[in-house]
Amino acid sequence: MAIFSQPRQSDAPQPTGRSAAPRPDAPPLPRLRHIGPNWYASVMGTSIVASAGVALPVSVPGLRGACTVVWALATVMLAGVLVARAGHWAAHRDQARRHLLDPAVAPFYGCLSMALLAVGGSTMVVGRDVVGHGAAVALDAVLYTAGTVIGLAAAVAVPYLMVARHRIEAGTASPVWLLPVVAPMVSAALGPLLIPELPAGQWRQAALLACYAMFGLSLLATLVMLPLIFARLVHQGPLPLALTPTLFLVLGPLGQSTTAVGQLADVAEGTVPAPYAAGFEAFAVLYGVPVMGFALMWLALASALVVRAMRGGMPFAMTWWGFTFPVGTCVTGAAGLARHTGLDAYTWLAVALYVLLVTAWAVAGARTLRGLLSGALLAAPQAPAPATARTT
Repeated sequence: MAIFSQPRQSDAPQPTGRSAAPRPDAPPLPRLRHIGPNWYASVMGTSIVASAGVALPVSVPGLRGACTVVWALATVMLAGVLVARAGHWAAHRDQARRHLLDPAVAPFYGCLSMALLAVGGSTMVVGRDVVGHGAAVALDAVLYTAGTVIGLAAAVAVPYLMVARHRIEAGTASPVWLLPVVAPMVSAALGPLLIPELPAGQWRQAALLACYAMFGLSLLATLVMLPLIFARLVHQGPLPLALTPTLFLVLGPLGQSTTAVGQLADVAEGTVPAPYAAGFEAFAVLYGVPVMGFALMWLALASALVVRAMRGGMPFAMTWWGFTFPVGTCVTGAAGLARHTGLDAYTWLAVALYVLLVTAWAVAGARTLRGLLSGALLAAPQAPAPATARTT
């Protein structure tokens, strides 16, 4: 769940009056120096457009074909960002290590896991129309395994760095702290796509319960961090303008957890004994309904603060991708509630959220493409503008 802030650096190239000849000791691939882990958010935001589109509980002519095109785009984007990040690590290891030691950047390492998982999941629900069921299962198995392992590692390693290496001042909690701990929730939500492909019996039951364990891991970690994030807003005021879109990251664990319990309930029957399967079905509704209610409240609060920031001159940044993936998880969560409750209200909620998702994705995608072509997004990042006063 990108997004978001650019790495804070002091090594930005200084402008000169004439073009300087390349120095023999200049690092290779200079345009990759500032490609941080937040770039994986663009992959997540694109992939969820495809997955959420086919999850809608309504039939829209041409939607599945459009989602297939978006899936193909997300797959190409994943390959491109993986190559760029590999080049970044190979050519700019000093910068990569600096990212890990920067508390504003390190949490974005959770985005790598979620990008792999998101593309793998969309391959199962959309890409199989193109590559076939067998190839889709094979690709998703690879991406899911890699994404889950990386996500579990990030869920431990990043908090460890925050405790042992980072120096974080009191009252500076940020929504980006959620990124590494929400990655296991994405695994919990997308694991059910592969459970039916496993041998019946112990394999399927173990996979189902492992997904529930990751659900609990991520949920409890989120419940620890959310009070810190809200307290920071109340006591310190709005976030800096460029970071305001990260408020939407809070929707990620909310929508993804609602999606997870619904997806797990769908595959519980025949995987675990009947009493537990019925309990999982009931839990999907008893948990999902109140959590989706809180998600809608947070969506309204975050939207109001974004409007306020836009009036204050909020600039475009990669943080704008925070408007995509978290909203997409709310689409799939609402679609799951529509499926389990039969209420039309959830159907129309899913449709309305999907319209918001597509709009945000189109804007973020167009602005990102423009920034890439101009080179602005590849330059050394600038310090974010401060928030406007509370009284404005």
